[in-house]
Amino acid sequence: MQPKFNVWLEIDGKVVLSPWRVRLLEAIAAAGSISAAAERLGVPYRRAWEKVQEIERGLGYKVVETAVGGHHGGGAHLTEAGRQVLARFHAFADGLDEEVARRFRATFDSRG
Repeated sequence: MQPKFNVWLEIDGKVVLSPWRVRLLEAIAAAGSISAAAERLGVPYRRAWEKVQEIERGLGYKVVETAVGGHHGGGAHLTEAGRQVLARFHAFADGLDEEVARRFRATFDSRG
């Protein structure tokens, strides 16, 4: 057996950050655009854009900066605040993985 869990962060009962939303932000950072990130994740652009907006409304600040297309093309990148919130989410969630594994071993390994 292995323990499985999912962690997300809410404000006033609304999801702000979750593993999927973190993957979305990471895909935007890697791909340089919301549309390419949406394609990588297999979701419509509209859904990806709505999730970015929900994250920003929940946090109260921009996490993605966009540029309008044109001759040189558009794009998107994470703001400094966006990079920081990703780092904080990972620091929090990674620590939980270790704690859950420790508690699981303490609870189940000793009972056979």
